[in-house]
Amino acid sequence: MRQRKIAIMGLGTVGGGAYDILTENREYIQATQGIDVTVAAILDRTSAPLQARGISADLFCDNIDKLAANPDIELVIETMGGVEPAKTFIIKLLENGKSVVTANKELLAKHWSELEPIAQKHGCGLFFEASCVGGVPIIRAIGESFQGDKVRSIYGIINGTTNYILSKMSSENLDYAQALKQAQSLGFAEADPTSDVEGYDAAYKLSILASLAFHTCVPYASIYREGITKVTAQDIKNAHALGYEIKLIAIGTRDGDSVEARVHPLFVPSDHPLAAVSGAYNAVYLNGDNVGDLMFYGAGAGARPTGSAIVSDVIKALTGKPKYTDFDNNGRLSDGIDFIGDFMSGYYICVTVDDKTGVLSKISTVLSDNGVSIKSAIQRAGEGDTATLLFLTHKAREHSVMHALDTISKLATVRSIDSMIRVM
Repeated sequence: MRQRKIAIMGLGTVGGGAYDILTENREYIQATQGIDVTVAAILDRTSAPLQARGISADLFCDNIDKLAANPDIELVIETMGGVEPAKTFIIKLLENGKSVVTANKELLAKHWSELEPIAQKHGCGLFFEASCVGGVPIIRAIGESFQGDKVRSIYGIINGTTNYILSKMSSENLDYAQALKQAQSLGFAEADPTSDVEGYDAAYKLSILASLAFHTCVPYASIYREGITKVTAQDIKNAHALGYEIKLIAIGTRDGDSVEARVHPLFVPSDHPLAAVSGAYNAVYLNGDNVGDLMFYGAGAGARPTGSAIVSDVIKALTGKPKYTDFDNNGRLSDGIDFIGDFMSGYYICVTVDDKTGVLSKISTVLSDNGVSIKSAIQRAGEGDTATLLFLTHKAREHSVMHALDTISKLATVRSIDSMIRVM
C-alpha cells in the first residue's frame, strides 16, 4: 500500500487534533479506506508545538516555498486561521497542484471566489467540511445528499461560544457579562470575543452554507448581522414567561429567485428542537422541498470533532476527484437573484413608559399604522411612575417595524425602548 504524504500548516488545537487522529487511527484508515496517510511535514512559526507533542523535529518546516515545491506531498491541511498569511500560502500550494483541506471559515467567506478558480485551474481540490459546525458533516450532507431536493431554509445555531453564553444566562440566571466571563475562563470564548459575540463567525459560516444550499453565491457582506451583547437577563426571563428560548440563529431561505440571509438573536419556541440545543453544541435545522425537516446536531468546535471533519476531507481528497461549486462563485449575488433585506419576522418589543392611561393605545396605534399587528401585550409595573410594556407581534416587515419603533421612541410618554428581538 503506497504511502500518501500530506502536511499540516499550523499545529494548534485543531491542527493538533487532526494530527492525533491521523496518527492514532492510521491502521484503521488503512483497513477501512485502503490508503496509508502519513504526515510528512508540519509548517509552523517554531518547532515548539512539535516538541510539545513529542513529534520528530525532522517534520518541522518554516518555509512555505519549500513545502509547496515538495513533490512528495500531495495535500496540505491548513489550520492556521485568519486571512493572512493563510491565503497567500494556500494560493502557493494550489498553484503547485496540491489539494488543500481547510477549517478557515473567515478566509473562505471572504476569498472563496479567488481560491476555487486557482484550484480548478491546477486540477486540485479545496475541501472545507471543517469550516462550518465542527464535526457535524453538514457541508457533505448539503453537497451530496440533497440532489433531489431544493433546500428552502436553514436555521442554525452555528457558533458554540454564543450558545454557551445564552445557555448559561438561561439556566443560571446570569447576565451577559457574567456568562461571558465564565465562557472565557473555560476556554469557550477568546480574550477578545468580538468575532463570536457580534455574530461575525456565524455570518462567515452562513455565507458558505447558504451558497452551497441555494446554489448561488451569498456574499458575506450582504448578510444582516447582529450579535448577542444587548441581550439581557430580563430578556431571557421574559422569553421564558412567553414560552421561548433566546438563541443566536443564522437564517437562510430561498423562495424561487428570492434569497435572504441574516444572523441575530431570535426567540425560538420552547418546543422547537433548536431550543433544546444547549452549551457549546451546534445544530442546523434544514428544510428541503421533498425531504421536509431535518436537524444535524453535534459538537461545533474542539480539537477532536473539528479534526475528525478534517480527516474526513483528507480521505475524500485522496480517494476521489475534486468537486467544484455548481454556481458562478464570483463573490457577488448572481444575476436574477433578489436578496431580501426587508424580511418578514415576528418581534418581541420591550418598552418603558410613563404609567399613564392611554400609553398602550398610542403605541398600538403606531404599530397598526405601520402594518404591524400585535399578537399579545403585557403591562407590568415599573420603578416609580413607570410601567413596562411587552409586545409580541405577528410577522411583519423589518422596515415597517423599524419605522414604527423610531416613531414610538419619540412619543412623549415613552421613556425608552429597552429591547427588540425577532421571533421565529
